Amino acid sequence: QKLDEFEIRNSETAHFFCRLIPAQCPFERDICFFGHVLLHIPPMCKLNPFYEQLVGLRFKALCYLADVCGEDIAVYC
Repeated sequence: QKLDEFEIRNSETAHFFCRLIPAQCPFERDICFFGHVLLHIPPMCKLNPFYEQLVGLRFKALCYLADVCGEDIAVYC
């Protein structure tokens, strides 16, 4: 819950969180063999409630950069 209360107050912090927290779950994978998908590993991050808080913090950082700083956030998407 502390992550939900965290406020982004400067662009350096916002850039740090945008670089640190990935845009999508890094564990989702497709195992392919000769171009055919043999196994799909689903995104396990959604099972972890902490992940939702991290994604929320990343969203706050992106909003700060776009709305307050007027920066282009396309590099983080």
